[in-house]
Amino acid sequence: MKASELFVRCLENEGVEYIFGIPGEENLDVMDSLIDSDIRFITTRHEQGAAFMADVYGRLTGRAGVCLATLGPGATNLITGFADANMDRAPIIGIAGQGATTRMHKESHQVLDLVNLFAPISKYSVQIREPEIVAEIVRKAFKAAEAEKPGGSFIDFPENVAAMQVEGKTPLKAQSARPPVPPADKITQAAELISNAS
Repeated sequence: MKASELFVRCLENEGVEYIFGIPGEENLDVMDSLIDSDIRFITTRHEQGAAFMADVYGRLTGRAGVCLATLGPGATNLITGFADANMDRAPIIGIAGQGATTRMHKESHQVLDLVNLFAPISKYSVQIREPEIVAEIVRKAFKAAEAEKPGGSFIDFPENVAAMQVEGKTPLKAQSARPPVPPADKITQAAELISNAS
């Protein structure tokens, strides 16, 4: 399967119902992989609107809202809504297509260092550089976004990596951290000590 297909399966595994965004050339593999998915893609007029919609989804559900843009200006348009979600502790996942890794070393049309651009306004900001690490990155992004204190995770997905083949990889088990609970006998013991104190 393609890395983009694994990526979409990982999103399904995390319980994603909607992705808000705008298709573009560099995220076409992800868009194609969404065709057979139950995830509903909501096309917006502007990426900023997509980020605010994901922000509100996160605020209302407690689960990370997901927004998608293409590279360069498409990704930078996510910043206002994404930063708002992160500052207000709403769980959000921002995903941006990116130019191929084979052209990142030179000045190339609309290629920006998105990982460093989103780093100050997110809890986790990363680029997928190998198809084999897709499942780990998606799981970590959702874990970071939804853990206390909730906030933003950003994933930069280069177009050539999205198109690469990957075998033998599946989504990682989605699990949430639970607050620690003391054993019942220790609570009883503490209550007795307090009751017997003078």
